Amino acid sequence: MNDVKTAHQDLHSEQGALRGEHPGRSRNPVIKAADLAWLEFEKPDLERAETFARDFGFEVAARTDRELWLRGTLSETPCMVIRKGRTSRFIGPVFRAAERADLDRLARATGSVVRDADVPGGGRSVGLLDPSGFPVRVVHCAEQLPALPDQAPLLLNFGTDHRRRNATQRPPREPSRIQRLGHVVLETRVFGRALDWYLDTLGLIVSDFLFLDGQRDRGPTMAFIRCDQGPQAVDHHTLAMHLGPGNGYVHSAYQVTDLDALAVGGEYLAERGYQRSWGIGRHIQGSQLFDYWRDPDRFMVEHFADGDLFSSDVTPGWAPMSTSGLAQWGPPATRDFLGATPSPKRLREVVEALRGDNELDPARLLGLLKATSS
Repeated sequence: MNDVKTAHQDLHSEQGALRGEHPGRSRNPVIKAADLAWLEFEKPDLERAETFARDFGFEVAARTDRELWLRGTLSETPCMVIRKGRTSRFIGPVFRAAERADLDRLARATGSVVRDADVPGGGRSVGLLDPSGFPVRVVHCAEQLPALPDQAPLLLNFGTDHRRRNATQRPPREPSRIQRLGHVVLETRVFGRALDWYLDTLGLIVSDFLFLDGQRDRGPTMAFIRCDQGPQAVDHHTLAMHLGPGNGYVHSAYQVTDLDALAVGGEYLAERGYQRSWGIGRHIQGSQLFDYWRDPDRFMVEHFADGDLFSSDVTPGWAPMSTSGLAQWGPPATRDFLGATPSPKRLREVVEALRGDNELDPARLLGLLKATSS
């Protein structure tokens, strides 16, 4: 730990932790998950889901009457499985174990069972339940998917650095070709319990904490969390969670080659009548170029490029939660992206959360409402 980077100014946050605040990692986690493998959904119309998936930039890894497995171009696991169901819903995330033995260690520690994983190519998995009630699986796959052709990044001219000569830039109007799954964002009423569970059980570590204005002494209300692969730099966040009145999926993000791939893919989606939720811009926490869309079932999905990569020696930054703190540049965050449009479902969630045994109380709720308008 002697090489831990604790100077946050000009690194990734103006502030680090104060004495006694959450360290952002577990002293002795059960395992250290290697990455996010895929996400699991149910939807009633697989044909419609496949049409959007191809327009968004996925390739189909496998398809049956009951399942649709989607993948990116990189040689990894699939990005997503959509199973046929009566309603559209998010089931939960699946993480990838670094070694097969991690599954046995996890099963012993949690009282679970190692089972066959229903993934193309085969493998083994352990099923868990996080404190928010999300089913969480950890898998070790028997084989990786072969790589597919990728979108080549454009050759750019910078000032006097002229790399492109006697050639024009005419990127074709086509879907952004997804490379891989980057992260998933979840809302939870039991933020502190859920955070500690992912750190203690899967060995994830925090890149950045956000806190409510005037309530830092009560602890963070959002965390951007990455996998711990030691000196190997990994995505700024694989999982992000924030306190809220609901327990549910917020969005998931998929990497594309560069800004042009992201922008042209957005034009392609717009021409086909899909709804942009927010974008294009560049985030603060994570620095990603982003573009958010709604699929036909109203799930939010993100194209991103050029995200931060942190090794395990970078400790958490701390920053106030605010709408203005979401982006370095880009259009103002929309009400759709913020989930700020009142609805009967949202009002029911607020009432249930304020009556229930969880971490949301009137002061926290007012702080969250203030953050979404600041």
